[in-house]
Amino acid sequence: MVDVEGHPIGPQWLEADGKFFLGADGRLGRDEMVRLMYGGRTSLFIGFASAAITTVLAIVLALLAGYYRGWVDTVISRLLEVIWAFPVLLLAIALGITLAVSGLQILFIDIPSGSIWIPILIIGFVYTPYMARPLRGEILALREKEFVEASVAQGAGPLRVMFGELLPNLLSTLIVFFTLGIANNMLLEAALSFLGVGVQQPDASWGAMIATGFDLINSTPLLTILPSTMILLTVLSLNVFGDGLRDALDPRSKVRLEAHTGQVEHEGAAV
Repeated sequence: MVDVEGHPIGPQWLEADGKFFLGADGRLGRDEMVRLMYGGRTSLFIGFASAAITTVLAIVLALLAGYYRGWVDTVISRLLEVIWAFPVLLLAIALGITLAVSGLQILFIDIPSGSIWIPILIIGFVYTPYMARPLRGEILALREKEFVEASVAQGAGPLRVMFGELLPNLLSTLIVFFTLGIANNMLLEAALSFLGVGVQQPDASWGAMIATGFDLINSTPLLTILPSTMILLTVLSLNVFGDGLRDALDPRSKVRLEAHTGQVEHEGAAV
């Protein structure tokens, strides 16, 4: 216990001998600066790992649905629509409550209830339709291109066509989706941890820190403001970075930009 009465300690950056730069939890003696860094590492890891799971699942489902079409496309599309029908947060909360009690046991995979991989798998699963459906539409369009017909005429099998011809043409889209997905995943993780079905104690994340500081928001609002600000800045940075990647990797945006620039120059010359 840092404080005799268990009260949180405020920031000590102005004190010469201050031990806690951003304050501390008075009852447990946890340095908020240290927790902010470790919590950021956890939140970023969950964002990246769940985005990777979403990307892999979306690629596999979109390639199968877009290439084979027919009944395969119908089954996969209906499955994605069922997941899509549920609000993301409500579905994630329901899965989080279920897995928080019993954990996850599938074949040789055994994940305990308090593991950090529980929110990672939940977030990666609930966001899969939001990436798989746009990718399926692009694959359906690419499926009719001449280079795919030429590859099939040369004797290429389905796997070679899907992963050798179609997938490389989706790389720019995947990079943008992956970057923007990290930001969305971090927001969902913060919401789940705030509601108690995400990252569990003693692990720290920005969402869990907000939940801890919310009970003391009247007396020590900095415990809530600090992690909330870090989430805001990180998500904003990732969104700006993702928008920049989309503009840089999308050739159609370059054509529109060049056309707009040429029109402005023409109007300027006319004036």
